[in-house]
Amino acid sequence: MPAPPRVRRWLSVTLVGVVLAMITVLALGGGDYLAWRFGERVSVADRLQQFAPRVDPLWEARCRAAGLTYPPARVRLLGLKAEKRLEVYAADAIGAWKLLASYPVLAASGGPGPKLREGDGQVPEGLYRIVLLNPNSRFHVSLRVDYPSDDDRIHGRADGRELLGSDIMIHGGQASIGCLALGDPAIEEVFTLSARVGIVQVDTLILPHDLRLNPQFPTAVPPWMTVRYQTLLNQARALPALPLGY
Repeated sequence: MPAPPRVRRWLSVTLVGVVLAMITVLALGGGDYLAWRFGERVSVADRLQQFAPRVDPLWEARCRAAGLTYPPARVRLLGLKAEKRLEVYAADAIGAWKLLASYPVLAASGGPGPKLREGDGQVPEGLYRIVLLNPNSRFHVSLRVDYPSDDDRIHGRADGRELLGSDIMIHGGQASIGCLALGDPAIEEVFTLSARVGIVQVDTLILPHDLRLNPQFPTAVPPWMTVRYQTLLNQARALPALPLGY
């Protein structure tokens, strides 16, 4: 006996909803999102075992070319918002920073200027520590940035801002609000390097644009950002700049 029209309409709407949901899931990381959503869990060690055959030889060759051992003693990630680029630098315990790799940022929201509040869509600007490697991210794998920092909280209290936002990541996939999305192959490399070095020795410098090549600060920002930009410029100048137009 055929289903009544009302039931057939309900089934059609449900099927369309499932198809649209699956399209969204695939856009946000496919199987990794499903694994995250439905309880499958892996460890950082599991991820390293998965990524190592491809990724470790890449970093070994890059470090060798830069005159460094692998893993290096410390790593700095340079996020350039306007250029949509993430550069990876490494150094030994006391030596100068050496450029190891550069990746396009595939998605990031907002514009120049710091993140000030929850929901503003801004990528933070500052010098931040990496405080967590997440092997079960909705966006493949991720590195958690320690926004809001102590300095962010101090200025938030002074400005009367309470909800500063959180959960800022460098992750895989190709969609992001307030984070930096690198795509899955690139984040596998950054994740592996950070794990090999140890996150205590990894930080990230996030700039509105490459201040080494254009030391002009954004103007539509809170007054305290001028002091922070000067500090960030000094930090950035310790990193060898890529050629203009790279």
